[in-house]
Parts: sequence; structure tokens; C-alpha cells
Amino acid sequence: MTLLYDWLKKAAKAQGNNKAVVYRDNYLSWRGLLHRVDRRAQEFKSMGIKEGAWVGLMLGNVPDFVILALALSKLDAAIVPIDPTTGARELELILAAAPLRALVTRPRGSEGSISANGTSAPVPPSTLPRSRVARPTAPPRMGQMPAPQPVVPVVPAEDAAEIRRRLQGTLLTCSVYRREPPKHGFDPIAVLFTSDSLGDPKGVLRTDKNTIAAVDHAVTALAMTAKTKVLVAVPLFHAYGWDIGFLPTLKLGATMFLEEEISARRIGKLVREHEVDVLPGTPSMYAELAKLPTAKKLDVVSPRYLAAGSRLDQAVADSFLAEYGIRVQSCYHSTEAATIALEDTGKYPTTVGKAIDGVEIKVTAPDGKPVTGGKEGLIWVKSKTLSPKSIGPFDGEEKPKGTRGGGMPLIGAIDKGGWLRTGDLGKLDKNGRLALTGREDDVVKVDGKRVALGEVEGCLEAFPKIKAAQATIVTDPMAGAMVVARVVMKSKGSAEEIIDHCARNLAPYKVPRRIEFCESI
Repeated sequence: MTLLYDWLKKAAKAQGNNKAVVYRDNYLSWRGLLHRVDRRAQEFKSMGIKEGAWVGLMLGNVPDFVILALALSKLDAAIVPIDPTTGARELELILAAAPLRALVTRPRGSEGSISANGTSAPVPPSTLPRSRVARPTAPPRMGQMPAPQPVVPVVPAEDAAEIRRRLQGTLLTCSVYRREPPKHGFDPIAVLFTSDSLGDPKGVLRTDKNTIAAVDHAVTALAMTAKTKVLVAVPLFHAYGWDIGFLPTLKLGATMFLEEEISARRIGKLVREHEVDVLPGTPSMYAELAKLPTAKKLDVVSPRYLAAGSRLDQAVADSFLAEYGIRVQSCYHSTEAATIALEDTGKYPTTVGKAIDGVEIKVTAPDGKPVTGGKEGLIWVKSKTLSPKSIGPFDGEEKPKGTRGGGMPLIGAIDKGGWLRTGDLGKLDKNGRLALTGREDDVVKVDGKRVALGEVEGCLEAFPKIKAAQATIVTDPMAGAMVVARVVMKSKGSAEEIIDHCARNLAPYKVPRRIEFCESI
């Protein structure tokens, strides 16, 4: 399944020396990109990486991510993007779900070269703690039995890296392990990780068929062409950046501007200087852009500036329109279903608009019966983009079956009719526009990334000085969503040490921004 590499070859033939990837003050042409991809593929092959292998890329929005992903596609290996800020516990869970043949990481610091750039280094699997870490306790969800509490598997000693090599001309390290690809009955192009209803990593398998559908849907909905200029400031390791930024650019031979520094000033400068057509972003990003003192009207003929990941507040949409003269378009996207809905007029930003062509949406009561009259219900999606399988670290453990009594599938499962139970709650107005109103479980989104509040509470209560904890989400119209925590202490402790404990065990966006001390919860 060398689909992505095949798209690259076609783009290189058609676009030649036109810009493919722009990063800071450097760029790669399509022909230059193909040359570098071929070279990296040969290097991977010399390390024993071959067809069917699963390879992790723990990189941010840098050209190396694009080059290495396409090199793996040439070898018909599965690409497994991983957030480079992933903590040790979560990385253990990912490795338990996805037996990687190799993992590419980068050092601390930041280098300006187009082929060697970095932020913080992840913890290599061979140095992960050998202790068996307990899974945080979480309350049962709607339609689920209380989950068992197994221990987290770790990378055994026999799986220690057999090769650890610096990729030529870069500061990147590739660690190769004695691990075979899993047998799931599908040959994935990529495995994109998100979080399940309990907060554990969930790998969504992307095949050639649903990848083609996902990119075709995005290209059609956003009217993208080879002349489109896409600014990708949302992570490429996240499905949103993968589906709206990476895939369409590759399929069309368009130009992708990569940005790793999530700075409103930097994004505003790029948008202004390069007349960016498509900008996938989050509501908080647009709120920051609207507050820039340098903000001014943009001369873009057909802008598609998207907000996804959380509800777009009317005040943010109005502020951005007033400063830049562009209406932000709310978008509904998920890792399991890719792009679902788009409010393409920008006139109703508090909704996510109507289902795009090729996608069906329905809203039902908890018993599966349709709801009418604009009432809130469970959101279901049906599309060719749906992923055929998801994996998790506890797939081999005893767990609830795929359905509950009455045949209702669990959150994230697909029923016999081909409908995905998204876990989102919402309502449809008389014109077919969808408004998202919440979740069935305790999963919330912070800057477009899923956070299970039960996981945060479990981390807090694992701190020896804390007796009980409660995590909540607070949303500011201009600052976005953030996690805050209320705690009951066993012994004296400071907010700083509690936050430090969370930072060691949770991804940065899951760490509480504020700690409130109380006598009881």
C-alpha cells in the first residue's frame, strides 16, 4: 500500500520545482522532496525496516516528518505518528497497543536546519521504567460495565533496541526493535492515536480506502487545488493536521507551510505574507490572532479558515472577522471519521454546519430512536472514511463487549448498519445544521485534543499527599478550554509540586492549569 508515495511521484512529475514544503526560511520543491524521500527509504531499508513494519515518528511539524512518513510509505510500512511531548506512562500504553519495529526521535533543543529540527526529546522505550504502572481508576461510562483495572504492560528486556542509529545528516535517532507487526486483518497506511473514553491511547487504523475517501472529502469540501496554499500549525501527528494539511497537499501537489511554533504573532505573519488560503486551526488560536496589535484585513480571494476541536464562540468569530475581514468556518472532525461537517458560510459559527458530501449524520436518543424538533441526542456518523478498526493497550484483557443490552454499540464502535457512535452529543436545526453540545462520557477537548477527566483525576490521586481529586474543564471565550482541579489533601503540599507531578505523568495539554484546595469534594 504505497499510496502516499505514489501521490508524491505524481506530484513531483506534475509540479517539478514548485514549492512543496515551506519551513521557516527554507523550502523543498516537489522534485527535491522526492529525492530526499528516496534516500531515506534506502536508509530505512538498510536497517531492516520492510513491508508491513509499524514505525513510530515522534516528531513535530518539521520537514523531517513529511520526508520520513513518505519514505515509510515507499517501503509499504505503516506510519505511526506520536506526539513528541508524550509522557513515559502514555508512551508505554502506546507501545503496548502498537508493537513498533522502529521509533524515530529527536534531541532536546531546536535546530534551524530544514532536515534537523527539534523540541523536547521523548523517553526512548529502552529507558522506560520497568515498574508495572497501575491504570488510573475511572467511573463507568454510559452503556459500559465498570472497567477492570489491569496493569500496564511495558517493553520487556528482550525487546530492547537491537539498533540505535543516527539518521545521516540529522540529529534524529532511529531505534529498531525485535518486534513483529500485529495481525489485525488490515494493512494500515497509518495508525493515528487519539484517546478512548477512559483516557487511554487509542490507535485508529487508516487503510488505503478510507484514506482516499478522507482526502477526497476534504478536497471537495474546501475546494482545494494545486494552487492552494495551506498553513499547517496544528500538529501533523494529530488527525486534524494529517487530514486537512498533509494528505490534500500531497494528493494535489499544492504548497504546505509548516509551523511548529504555536505563536499567534508568527502565524499572523505567515498568513499575511503568503496569502494563505486554507488554515486549519482551533478557536483559541483565532482568539489570539484577533488580539494581535498588528492584525489587519487580509487580501485572500477564497479563504477557508477552519476552527475545530472545540466550540467556536460567537465573540471570537466576530472579533476575527472585524480584524481580518474573514469569516471563520466551524468544522467537525474526528480521528475515526475524518472530516464530518463544515459551516462553509461562516455565518453560523456556533454550529459546525451541515454534513459534507459523502457523509451522513443522525441524532438519536440513548435507546437509538431518532430525535426530532432540534432536541439533544447522540451523534452518529456514516461515511466511507470510517476506520475499520481501532486498537488499544488493553485489547487482550477482559473488557466490555462491543455492544450493550439492546444491541447499542459502545462509544467509538460501529453498528451493523455502518453507523459510528461518536460519543458526542448535539442537535440538528430545521436547516440540517449540527450544533455540538457535549459528550456522553467525561472526555473533553483542549485545543482539539481529547482529555478524559477520569485520567487526570487518577493521576492526581496517585500523588501520595492527595486524598481525593476532581478535574473539571473551564472555558474562556478568548482563552479557550483548560483543565482545573480541586483536591483534598492528606498532608501539606503545594500547588507547584502537584502540577509538577502531573507534568511528569500527563501530556502537557492534560496538566491542570490551576489547583484549588478544599475540605471535601
